[in-house]
Formats: sequence, structure tokens, C-alpha cells
Amino acid sequence: MATSTTKKKTTSKRKTTRRAKQKKKLVIVESPSKAKTIGKFLGRSYKVVASLGHVRDLPKSRMGVDIENDYQPDYISIRGKGDVIKELRKDAKNAKAVYLASDPDREGEAIAWHVSNILKLDDSEKNRVTFNEITKDAVKEAFNEPRTINMDLVDAQQARRVLDRLVGYSISPILWKKVKKGLSAGRVQSVALNLIIQRENEIRNFKPEEYWTIDAEFK
Repeated sequence: MATSTTKKKTTSKRKTTRRAKQKKKLVIVESPSKAKTIGKFLGRSYKVVASLGHVRDLPKSRMGVDIENDYQPDYISIRGKGDVIKELRKDAKNAKAVYLASDPDREGEAIAWHVSNILKLDDSEKNRVTFNEITKDAVKEAFNEPRTINMDLVDAQQARRVLDRLVGYSISPILWKKVKKGLSAGRVQSVALNLIIQRENEIRNFKPEEYWTIDAEFK
């Protein structure tokens, strides 16, 4: 009986060791097509999945920005992304390590930050990888130099998103009443329109005055 118990324990330990060895490094990108290509470059020790773009955003039913509290955004999981988030959490739980490989622009950095929050990853961990071209050399080089999430880029994206919401949700209802239902106001065209109106008012309020230019030579 003692020998049988020992064998069982040894077999159990071997199974646990094999499972640990089978754990892969998880890489999260934005699109499924990129996931397939990058997966081929990285090999069997990596599992590459897609977040399908953003996983969190401001709620559509309300402003979602706390104006009284330093314009703090209130993010929620995007409707319809429940299954994606569930799979990401499951994959992250079973992964040896997690890498965030969304696009290298500020939108991609924000996606990486949102995914990191959803998966409750360590902010100080160097798990962010970026590459400007999807080639084997570029991808492998990126994984040799992972970094932390760049919060300057994240904040730049957040500022743009908050401005979109403040302008859009404040001005769009006026357009619906005065112009047409369904129109939306954005942070760029609203400012541009204001500049045009200011210039037009200057033209209309201009009062012409007669003046003379005299050229003379004195001796």
C-alpha cells in the first residue's frame, strides 16, 4: 500500500510539472488577422488572441464624465464585448505571462491600458510591446524590449475622448432641435465652425472709412 501511494504522488507531481510546462505566454492584439500572422512568427510557446478593438468606453446613455471631480471618466465594459472579456480573463489566468501588443498609437496604448485594468495586471510590469511593421524581425525585436504602458499616450487619448463627450453631448441636442435629428457635434468641427462665425461677424461689423495714401518728394 505504501508503494502504491508513493507511485500515485509521483505520477501526480509529473502531471503538475507537465501542465506548468504547457502554459503559454499570452499576447493580446487588436484584430484577429494580426493575431494569426503574429502567432506564426512567435511559435508554439505563445498564444495570440484579439481584443477586437476597445473593451471599455464611456457609457452611451449618459455623459460619463464627472465634471465636478476633475473630469474623471466613468468607464464601463462595451456592450456586446462580454464574451471577449470572459475569454481574455480565462486565457490570462492560464498564461505564463501576458503581453499587450495593440497598435503603437495613443488609441492602441489606451486599449492596452483598458485590457490591463480588466485583467488586473500589474501597472509596473513591463508587458507592453509595440512594432511599426508586422514582420518576423520587427515582432521578435519588440518582444526583446517590452516596456510599461505609456500613461502620457493614454492620457492624450482620454483627453480627446472626454472632449468628444463634453462637446458632443452638450451641443448635439441643440442641433437636433434647430437643424435635424441624428446630427452630432464634435470637438473639431465645433471649434472650426465657431472660428468661421467669429470671422463672419467681423466682416459684417466692419465699417469702411475713407483714407488717402500720399507719396511726396521733398527738397
